[in-house]
Amino acid sequence: MIRQAIEKRKKHLIGKLLSNGIYKKNDLHLFELTLTELEEEFKRILKVQN
Repeated sequence: MIRQAIEKRKKHLIGKLLSNGIYKKNDLHLFELTLTELEEEFKRILKVQN
């Protein structure tokens, strides 16, 4: 059950990052990143936009 919640959150963040033109971080595709890495990248994008 927790795993499903994590995967759902990851998919949500990946969708948000893709819509902002982010497809990779360094040489890794977004789906290869951990939830924490995705959240950090999303926070960075929000910071840049504001």
